[in-house]
Amino acid sequence: MANIIGAVTTSHIPAIANAMANKAEETPYWKPFFDGYPPVRKWLNEKKPDVIVLFYNDHGLEFFIDKKPTFAIGVADEYHNSDEGWGIATIPPVTGESELSWHIANSLVDDGFDMTICQEMKVDHGLTVPLSLMWPGNNYGHVKVIPVCINCEQYPMPQPWRCFELGKSIGKAIESYDSDMKVAIFGTGGLSHQLDGEAAGTLNRKFDLECMDKLVTTPEELTKYTNLDLVKIGGAQTVELNMWIAMRGVLRGKVTELHRNYHAPISNTGAGLLLLEHEMPDS
Repeated sequence: MANIIGAVTTSHIPAIANAMANKAEETPYWKPFFDGYPPVRKWLNEKKPDVIVLFYNDHGLEFFIDKKPTFAIGVADEYHNSDEGWGIATIPPVTGESELSWHIANSLVDDGFDMTICQEMKVDHGLTVPLSLMWPGNNYGHVKVIPVCINCEQYPMPQPWRCFELGKSIGKAIESYDSDMKVAIFGTGGLSHQLDGEAAGTLNRKFDLECMDKLVTTPEELTKYTNLDLVKIGGAQTVELNMWIAMRGVLRGKVTELHRNYHAPISNTGAGLLLLEHEMPDS
């Protein structure tokens, strides 16, 4: 079976890509954020995962409010970046993994998840920023990526418990795949933040750190929150925690925290980073 070797959580705010493009990583504003990433990059370069299953949310570029799937999965061989108006040079396409993608998609539908299955889709900063962070210079073409998109923008949105169950189903599908490939899981977005309205600028550092602790040791505790709870506690966009929760659901075996970083605010966001090592369960 395929081997799930570990997981990474990271922010995916578009300002990160802008900072990297402008070589601003060492400036006082950005340095505490970027200083967290070298250990994760080192781990990825040593472990050399074949595939990344990446949970993210589309910000109205591929899936606008007129058509908004609750859950979507890409099954393409390649994914191109959406234009987000930043004026950044065109970045390389993302390499897909269609055979494992289709295996996961079939397994999810069998498990009762009515997925939107995308044989073509463009991806935005929610997916490309984490890849650029892990492989600076946009040198991510060697690793294959399976995008799993969760609606975090347009109500109704899936609740934390359902996202956790989605992760569990994807984990089961990967474990049943007849291959010795190494798979890493990315949960992207968040943590606490609100970008607009009267509560714009909301942050909740205490809650963010508690979520990072629970994600490692007692992830089921996070499934007790509703999306409304998350909005009240950390701001409207705190629902992006659902991508972290889905990621954690994939990991059925022993989880060991190897590294973490937290810095806020970065673009009005509580930015958390975790590196988790995973040992496959016996059965």
